[in-house]
Amino acid sequence: MTTTLSERVSQSAFDGSMLRVVLLMDLHEGAQQRFFEAYEQLRHDIASEPGHISDQLCQSFENPSQWLITSEWESAPQYLAWVNSEHHAEQVRPLGACARTMRPLKYTVLRETGRGYRDDRRAVGARLQEAPRLGADLVRHALTFTVKPGSEKAVAELLASYASPAADVDGHTRLCRTSLFMHGNRVVRTVEVRGDLMSALRHVSEQPEVRAVEEAINPYLEQDRDLGDPESARMFFMRAALPAVHHVAAREAGAEDRSDVRRHALYYPAKPGCGPALAKFLARQDEAAAHRPDAPTVSSSIFQRDDIVVRLIDVRGSQGSGLETAFGVRGPRKAAVLARLMLSPDDCGSASAVRHTMRLITDRRAPAEH
Repeated sequence: MTTTLSERVSQSAFDGSMLRVVLLMDLHEGAQQRFFEAYEQLRHDIASEPGHISDQLCQSFENPSQWLITSEWESAPQYLAWVNSEHHAEQVRPLGACARTMRPLKYTVLRETGRGYRDDRRAVGARLQEAPRLGADLVRHALTFTVKPGSEKAVAELLASYASPAADVDGHTRLCRTSLFMHGNRVVRTVEVRGDLMSALRHVSEQPEVRAVEEAINPYLEQDRDLGDPESARMFFMRAALPAVHHVAAREAGAEDRSDVRRHALYYPAKPGCGPALAKFLARQDEAAAHRPDAPTVSSSIFQRDDIVVRLIDVRGSQGSGLETAFGVRGPRKAAVLARLMLSPDDCGSASAVRHTMRLITDRRAPAEH
């Protein structure tokens, strides 16, 4: 049975749906009042953010150290523009200092019931997701950071040689795949997780082999961090987060696991302020490619933070074969649009896929489950 394109797009930040964000927090002992005061300051700042509709602060009825913040946004790109900004990192620092754990969850809104949801003051552009999305039980995420120029070879060797961490996190979460790429001095690490993403990332960070390689690359990082300081580590990984904003699934189940499928990544530095538009443009190219039955593309994910856009694609065929067909932008008009969105179009804005291709450092899959 062949699924439709809309069914194969299992994730998209570009359909205009409202977003509900849930932040679960467990506070340090005695930090409740300090946390409440920090939120009182933050909520007034958030209210002025474009796309923000409302938010609520809730305290557990049963456990006073457990808190919940929910917020509603007109669309995912507006929320991501705020949460990925340096301004946001500084805004939430006082909250993070009060928390033992923080777990953010993001949902698009499909249905609403109740008098409060028929508020005439709701933004005109805010709308519901039209239908449930289909897809495998996988969460995709990425991290990106830069290393000091001249250290690229040493960093690549360190990142390629560490032992893989245990795949099983708990009875519900499993680390399925980790792919690591470099483009110049920029590192991008993508992960695929079945289950809870935050549990998997926490599990990986606690593994001795991973901690050893993270300590080893510390001297090469352009942004200083102290992994022994929880706040320093939290801020580093918050700034390094590169969320997935779009995914086009394979035509047939399990196609990504075929032996003739190769994984590639492309890096697209956008002009200031053009990152969301560039990510949306590339997502539309991938959807168009999914319409073509002869396309070598098996699946594609777009990751975007600010003006950093990365395109991860699985391509059927031998190494390099079909890459231009899968990634290339067809036609001079679309190539011109890409050039207008890209930084330094004379150097980077070509429609050719080769100019954007990242170097694969390692691609690790978890052992098959028994």
